[in-house]
Amino acid sequence: MCISFTITQTAPVWKTLHQNIFHIMTAMIELKDIQQAASRLQNHILHTPCVASRTLSDISGAHVFLKFENLQFTASFKERGACNKLAQLPPETRGVVAMSAGNHAQGVAYHAQRLGLRAVIVMPRFTPGVKVERTRGFGAEVVLHGDTLDEARAHALTLAAQDKLTFVHPYDDEQIVAGQGTVALEMLQDVPDLDTLIIAVGGGGLIAGMATAAKAIKPGIEIVGVQTSRFPAMVNAIKGTHHPQGTSSIAEGIAVGSPGKLPQEVIKQLVDDLVLVDEGDIEQAIVMLLEVEKTLVEGAGAAGLAALLKYPERFKGKRVGLVLCGGNIDPLLLASIIERGMVRAGRLARIRVSARDVPGSLAKITATIADAGANIDEVHHQRAFTTLAAQNVEVELVVQTRGRQHIADVLSALRSAGFEAVEQ
Repeated sequence: MCISFTITQTAPVWKTLHQNIFHIMTAMIELKDIQQAASRLQNHILHTPCVASRTLSDISGAHVFLKFENLQFTASFKERGACNKLAQLPPETRGVVAMSAGNHAQGVAYHAQRLGLRAVIVMPRFTPGVKVERTRGFGAEVVLHGDTLDEARAHALTLAAQDKLTFVHPYDDEQIVAGQGTVALEMLQDVPDLDTLIIAVGGGGLIAGMATAAKAIKPGIEIVGVQTSRFPAMVNAIKGTHHPQGTSSIAEGIAVGSPGKLPQEVIKQLVDDLVLVDEGDIEQAIVMLLEVEKTLVEGAGAAGLAALLKYPERFKGKRVGLVLCGGNIDPLLLASIIERGMVRAGRLARIRVSARDVPGSLAKITATIADAGANIDEVHHQRAFTTLAAQNVEVELVVQTRGRQHIADVLSALRSAGFEAVEQ
C-alpha cells in the first residue's frame, strides 16, 4: 500500500517537472542570443533595407514599411538561421543534412559550401524547379523525397543517422530561431517607432525569433502572424481551432503541416494574434508588390501584405512593418499569377460575340474592338459547338483592357455595331 501510494502521488510531480523543464528549454532564447547571432552574421548576411512604401500606405490606410529580405544572396531570410547554426558546429562535424521546400535548403547549402561542409538536402517532390536547381548550384546533394515536408523530414533524419550527419532543422532549433530574430533587430534599428510587425508563419521559426527580439526591445509592439488558410497548423495549435488542411499552396514556403514545438511555445507567450489569408489574397499581394514596388516575392513573402489588405481596419493608422521574407518563385507560377491578377483587375477579359456567319463579320468585330482601344490576345471562331442557328457564328476573344469601365465600353461598342456581346 505504501509503495502504491508513493507512485500515484509522485507521478504527477514528475509530469509537472517534465513540463517545467520543457518550458525552460523553450524559453531559453533571449535577446542576447539574437544579438550574438547578429555579430556572427556580420559580413556574411546582408543588412537588408527597411523602407516606407507611400503607395501601399495610401492603399491600406496604414503606414507601411517593407523589409526586403528577398534581397539576400539566396533571396530569403532563411540563410540568417542557417549561417548562425553552421557557424557554431564543432570542427569534427562530417556534414549537415536538412529538409526544406527550398529557402532553408539554399541557406544551408550556401553557408555549408562557404564553410567547406558537405550538405545533403531532402526536398519534397513538389518543390519548384528553380529552388531545386539553385540548391544544387550551391554544391549540395539534393534528394527529392515525399510529397510533404513531414515525409521529407523523416527521410532526412534517416540519412542523418546513416551517414552521421548533423541534422539542421528549419525552425525547431534555438540557433536557427536566434538567427531569424536578427530581422527584427534590423527593423527596429532602422524604424524604431514601428507599432506592429506582420510576419508569415510556417513552422514558426521567423516569428518566434522576431517576437523574442522585438518584445525585448519594445514590449508594447504588436506581433501578428499570418498563415495561408490551406495550411493553418499553427493557428489550430495556438487557438484550438480545427481548420482543415489542404494539400498545396502557392505559398509553399509556409505550407507546413506540423508546427514547430519550440516556436509554438514562444508564439503562445509573445505573439498577439494569428490570422489566415486565402490563396487569392496572396496572389493579389504578389502582383501588387510587383507593380507598385517593382519587387519580386514568392507566396510566403507576400503573406504579410495579403493580411494587411484583407484586414485594413485592424491596422489602419498604425506604423506596420512587413517582412518580404523570400523571392524564390517559379517563373511559370509567376506568369499564371500575373495573368490571373489581370483578370481580377479587369485588365484581361474574355468576351463572347455572336454574329452572322458571312464574310467580313470577324474583321468588323476586331475593328470595333480596336477602335474601342482594346488589344486582342486570343480569337476562337466557333461554328460547330454552339447552340446558335446554323447561319450564325460565335466568336470568343480574350482582350487586354484598361479596367472594368473599359470592358463595359468595349461591349457597348460591339452592341452598337449590331453584335450580341457578353463578358464571360
